Amino acid sequence: MNRDKDRRRFFRIDDQVNLYYKKVDEATATPASHMSDNVLGNCSLSAALELISQESRIMMHRLDRTVPDVADYLKLIESKIDLIAQAIMMQGTDFKEKDTRNANLSASGLAFESAEALAIGDYLEIKMLLVSCMAVIVTYGRVIYCKPKKNPEGLYSHIIGVDYINMKEQDRELLIRHVVKRQMQKLRENKEP
Repeated sequence: MNRDKDRRRFFRIDDQVNLYYKKVDEATATPASHMSDNVLGNCSLSAALELISQESRIMMHRLDRTVPDVADYLKLIESKIDLIAQAIMMQGTDFKEKDTRNANLSASGLAFESAEALAIGDYLEIKMLLVSCMAVIVTYGRVIYCKPKKNPEGLYSHIIGVDYINMKEQDRELLIRHVVKRQMQKLRENKEP
């Protein structure tokens, strides 16, 4: 019952993500091993950069009013840093262009297309590249359903539903912002004639 309540608490959005997953054992998905796996401690590089960007936007707004030339220069430097961070996040990852697939995202779990059937209760390590904002989220999840697609096209014949396990709060917040941003984009697209 609590899991259903959590699902309704968060928005869901259909999106394209670059997704890599692998089966892991239950012990790997525990809180202690999950936290020690992360180089930055509590959050992914994407989430850490997003937190810093939120703070810098406030300062940038003030600079824009007082010294617009300096603000423009700082925006260019921030763009360079973003590009470097994206390149670093993509190096040595398991992402491949062919791994982009349709997914239904929320802050409590996801459903994604899969070429293979997975068993209910399987534990997964999940790496997602949110293509629209180039953010990488690494978390663990537990398979809650596996359904054959009604009209399988191409590579993917199944839909896998996963609940996140021990997702870092910073990554959850990043995912929530991404979902809300994509919802707003889709609403704007639907309003356009």
